[in-house]
Amino acid sequence: MRLILTTSKGIEDLAKAEVEGLLSKLGVPFRVEERPLGVEGRVLAEVGKAFYTDEKGRKRELSVATYLNERSRLFHRVIVEIASASFEGIGEDEPEAALQRIENFVSELPVERYVKVSESFAVRSFRKGEHEITSVDIAKTVGKAIFDRLSRFGTPKVNLDHPTVIFRAELVGETFFLGIDTTGDSSLHKRPWRVYDHPAHLKASIANALIELVKPDGGSFIDPFCGSGTIPIELALRDYSGRIVCLEKYRKHLRGAEMNALSAGVHKKIEFVLGDATRLGKHVESVDFAVSNLPYGLKIGRKSMMPKLYMEFFSELAKVLEKRGVFITTEKGAIEKAIEENGFEIVHHRLIGHGGLMVHTYVIE
Repeated sequence: MRLILTTSKGIEDLAKAEVEGLLSKLGVPFRVEERPLGVEGRVLAEVGKAFYTDEKGRKRELSVATYLNERSRLFHRVIVEIASASFEGIGEDEPEAALQRIENFVSELPVERYVKVSESFAVRSFRKGEHEITSVDIAKTVGKAIFDRLSRFGTPKVNLDHPTVIFRAELVGETFFLGIDTTGDSSLHKRPWRVYDHPAHLKASIANALIELVKPDGGSFIDPFCGSGTIPIELALRDYSGRIVCLEKYRKHLRGAEMNALSAGVHKKIEFVLGDATRLGKHVESVDFAVSNLPYGLKIGRKSMMPKLYMEFFSELAKVLEKRGVFITTEKGAIEKAIEENGFEIVHHRLIGHGGLMVHTYVIE
């Protein structure tokens, strides 16, 4: 079985490590590859059949896709790949020619193995790159090809709102994927515990990537700009044994973070503190790890304030941080100056796709 796992750009290596750890527990052969066919935000997992023993002692086949959907923290979707191909020059094709290439490819695939004629289906599509066609064009073309092929075996049923089977068609650059989306219409990063939305909240998958980068070892942990609490909540859901502090300047957002923590069942594991991160020393004497999605101009509309805010915050952080910090922002110049002038060292830097932007992520000590 070949699974295409989607995630945020820039954290493919962390997602690969996560799926390798999960698959190793199954005792089956597997191979995991980052960015298959050069596509960012994707991980390919080739996995052998896995089995479990039910309550009556019978050997049953385990759905690896379901297993990953239930346990992954870094992925957005788990797609059972039907086929993939590189369509050289498709971005330069006329729309009709590009769609015809896709239709011809899909019409030869044995999609009848994945959906019964009695089951309804729909196609969800995604397109990224320079093309003359849209994602809607792709969905219609792939849907027609699947319908025509299934028509050989009966009368296919299309249900765009509540399909039994979801086909996922993706055209990223010159690479085309077709598979069965086992996750459904709601991405895994949209956590069921979220009942309050901060206007600039972080995807839970990225929050977990930041946690992986900071490598907390049971010491005290703070998110000094915690917003709706995504990072502390995701850490608490890992049964973290250390102290977790959620510091937020605005009462509305702090209450929202508490609501989310209650929904997630981890409220008692987190300390919620109303306070200003630029006065960090007033709230904690020392802390081992600090992780945060920093405020930045594109999110809060006050970009001119960032250099001063960052300088004041990192000045305070220098008084209390014992081990490592991880911070994400668009403000490269402001954060690097604040980090350097307050005596920290950047030990790792990467770009991560978030909210349509590639944002800078720093690990500091």
